[in-house]
Amino acid sequence: MKTSGNTILMTGGGSGIGEALAHRFHDRGDTVIIAGRRREALETAAAGRERIHVRTVDVEDAAGVAAFAAAIVADFPELNVLFNNAGIMKYEDLTGRRDLGDAEATVEINILGPIRLTDALIDHLVKQPDAAIVTVTSGLAFVPLVAAPTYSASKAAIHSYTVSLRTQLEGKVEVIELAPPGVQTDLTPGQSNRPGYMPLEAFADAVAAQFLQQPTPREILVDEVQFLRQAEREGRFDETLKTLTERAAQQRAAGGE
Repeated sequence: MKTSGNTILMTGGGSGIGEALAHRFHDRGDTVIIAGRRREALETAAAGRERIHVRTVDVEDAAGVAAFAAAIVADFPELNVLFNNAGIMKYEDLTGRRDLGDAEATVEINILGPIRLTDALIDHLVKQPDAAIVTVTSGLAFVPLVAAPTYSASKAAIHSYTVSLRTQLEGKVEVIELAPPGVQTDLTPGQSNRPGYMPLEAFADAVAAQFLQQPTPREILVDEVQFLRQAEREGRFDETLKTLTERAAQQRAAGGE
């Protein structure tokens, strides 16, 4: 991925990781289109930055995604980077029958959203020089957080999808996976100041530094996520799962959750 001069579409760009990275890409010389459902949040994120543009989209709306993609290509014909960042995370109790609304929404947004938007833009991207697709997964793609089972499964699915996408697009479009650790954002209640989670600005700085590497790593991994990413490879999956489950419960309790 070029280190400046890109035109980037960032979903989930109105807050959290998406907003922080959009600012860093903007400041290094990229044009960024931030997209999401909440226009007010997007406008706030773009304020004072001339190369950040705002567009609304609901990735749960398949027809809407297709129309959105067509409009983006028309308005920004130099678009060369798709950054699939939008996602939700819900805690779920699997020990009894329940309302599956949260689980179904997680699948729609976290799995079908990136698949739909990638599909809608792929014919454009394969024709662009220096094209790239970035998928945001999670350390939980590799060791699940049992309190958020559908979220963890959705990120594992997108990790697998990214591997296939990278292989099929080799030589045409660069495919990069960003797998964050727990980061202090508003992804879940109380997470923005949860003890033990990585501060957002420190995370964004570390990620931005890796995006300056040439060639860009195919997996963007800060040090704090290696505990999860390497667990199975290092033969400590069961131990890591137990530690993660206990640690997460303690962190949520300390943060009032």
